[in-house]
Amino acid sequence: MTETAKIENTEAANNLPTHVAKTRTGYGKNVSFDQIGVAWQNDDGSFYIKLYGTQVISNFTLYAIKPKEEQAAA
Repeated sequence: MTETAKIENTEAANNLPTHVAKTRTGYGKNVSFDQIGVAWQNDDGSFYIKLYGTQVISNFTLYAIKPKEEQAAA
């Protein structure tokens, strides 16, 4: 692998979303969460949010994306 390819792969890996946007439907045992998009935290603490599709959402929650090692342990 060339040095340029290594740099491009590293940049692509660093550009992965840091959060997932979800909306909740239902309550109690009937609750379900639907993923509606992703978000990236900017250097200044703000977020860039990319929602899927063209839905109109009045509220949603951002969840930090856990590393794959943490997800496997849960």
